[in-house]
Amino acid sequence: MNAFSRILLDWYAEYKRELPWRETKDPYRIWISEIILQQTRVAQGYEYFQRFVERFPDLVALAEADEDEVMKYWQGLGYYSRARNLHAAARQVMRDFEGRFPDTYEGIRSLKGIGDYTAAAICSIAYDMPYAVVDGNVYRVLSRYFGVETPIDSTQGKKLFASLAQEMLDEKHAALYNQAIMDFGAIQCTPQSPSCMFCPLADSCSALATGKVNLLPVKQHKTKTTDRYFTYIYICIGGQMLLRKRTGNDIWRNLYELPLIEADHQLSVDELLLAPELEGLGANVKPVVRPLQIGVKHVLSHQIIHADFYEMVFPADIQGFSDYIRIEQGEWEHYAVPRLIHQFLEKYA
Repeated sequence: MNAFSRILLDWYAEYKRELPWRETKDPYRIWISEIILQQTRVAQGYEYFQRFVERFPDLVALAEADEDEVMKYWQGLGYYSRARNLHAAARQVMRDFEGRFPDTYEGIRSLKGIGDYTAAAICSIAYDMPYAVVDGNVYRVLSRYFGVETPIDSTQGKKLFASLAQEMLDEKHAALYNQAIMDFGAIQCTPQSPSCMFCPLADSCSALATGKVNLLPVKQHKTKTTDRYFTYIYICIGGQMLLRKRTGNDIWRNLYELPLIEADHQLSVDELLLAPELEGLGANVKPVVRPLQIGVKHVLSHQIIHADFYEMVFPADIQGFSDYIRIEQGEWEHYAVPRLIHQFLEKYA
């Protein structure tokens, strides 16, 4: 065991976080936890994990579930392709692996939605196989400690860090080591204001010695964001409301939403009433229009949604709206909707 690994394992023994997925070697539960935590803080992911595995305690339960229900249990976590891939992968295991979670790197890596990091995490934590994980925490710890300035999002950087991570791995304690370095990055060697003064690696940390802690790791590309302008229409017909499932290859696919008009700018009320999409709703009666929420800003990883919400009230006997499902206003909670819609409906529906 090298000194770097020994220090991390000693630190982990004292400061590790007590988490439910660390109390098991069940690859199914470790897989669920890893997918949840890919784009989610542990504090938020904890409750979602507990709720998800309570409803879907094993592969059979997940594979046999309807996708809409899986999406409902994922609601609020974002990055909904993760839920769709989990569901598809569970069915893949039932079909291709006779219902048993694969126990080889190649088998695990073949599952839908599982990349190198997740495969390495499952192999090492569930089966104690010597595969090093490389996630954002690992990039940060290794780049700072060894003073690596190669961009982590370059082809060369990815290869270099994968090799370095594997070199540092304590192969006899792969599960503990991988969890140790990830926790170390999350708790000690944080992106902002790392606790260098009390760091057990401080004496040999290259970034600390050269004053480059806040400069590492290096990324060569900045994330580009796109502004989108959504006008949602909360349509009331008697005691009912309208929903429609999103389709196509866009955000929130297969989630339900209110009738939507998207434009390249924020629509005024007059523009809204003249919008071609409103004519497509199939109504010939001029509705009562009321603004409910204007200028809501919803930030995603690569997009900023600027949303306005209007209420439109129609007579109970109106026909049309064939592209939408009509539900009682109190039933919307049975449908998986984006967090943006959920927050609105909690207040107004």
